[in-house]
Amino acid sequence: MDEKLQKVLARFGLGSRRLMEQWISAGRIQVNGQVAKLGDRVTPQDKIAVDGEALRIPSWVRPRLRVLRYHKPAGELTTRNDPDGRPTVFDRLPKLRGSRWVAVGRLDFNTEGLLLLTNDGDLANALMHPRAGIEREYAVRILGVLSNEQQNLLLKGVTLDDGEARFLKIEEAGGEGANHWYHVTLAEGRNREVRRLFEALGLAVSRLIRVRYGVVEMPRLLKNGYFDELPDEERDNLLASVKWVNPARPMAEYGVAESKSHNSKKSLSERHPGASRSSRSKF
Repeated sequence: MDEKLQKVLARFGLGSRRLMEQWISAGRIQVNGQVAKLGDRVTPQDKIAVDGEALRIPSWVRPRLRVLRYHKPAGELTTRNDPDGRPTVFDRLPKLRGSRWVAVGRLDFNTEGLLLLTNDGDLANALMHPRAGIEREYAVRILGVLSNEQQNLLLKGVTLDDGEARFLKIEEAGGEGANHWYHVTLAEGRNREVRRLFEALGLAVSRLIRVRYGVVEMPRLLKNGYFDELPDEERDNLLASVKWVNPARPMAEYGVAESKSHNSKKSLSERHPGASRSSRSKF
């Protein structure tokens, strides 16, 4: 059985299909020693290389679709490598064979909370694409209290340097002393968007935690620096939210997924490295 080259590369975790098509057009991909071109299809026997470096794919069978939920602490980067040697979220994740983890969006260095990661680059792209309109919810701590006028402005729209932005919802969440917490929801993931919206009104964010991404929430018991794998029901709900069909799962299963979901067992939260053998899920 053959398959489109860009699909194979995306599944390997190198990026979205569109990005892989750009790499192919740029001559960065070789198949069996020859520069690949758009439209090429490959089989399990073909040898694929990127920029001359062979991709080591031990099995042609599509790997099981994986989605991790990671509680990112402040002080970690959502990048694979940092020239300054700072810690990244990928330092804690289990190693994969035949693919790699792709972050669904980013959280900046000082932002905490829910970060989704998957081993399918196409799925990651679908979950991040603006047309999906996936909501992101954050817990925000600021100095002071929002006035009604400020709340209305944040809901109506504020002009930032990259265009207008607004929150879909703002909810008060209490506070102590001069600090006050709010839960805010928006449907896009521009760089530092939550912080910049508050800064546009002269308000500084002292703590920012993402608590929800679409239908996936951060469990209260998932500690900083730990992760778990989404149970089948949560993963299927997430895929359904972007009309994504899991290619590694027979279509017939989708009709009975809900009835089977009560038998799903959540994997243990785990930390890597440093977790004891008894606390690690099997990967």
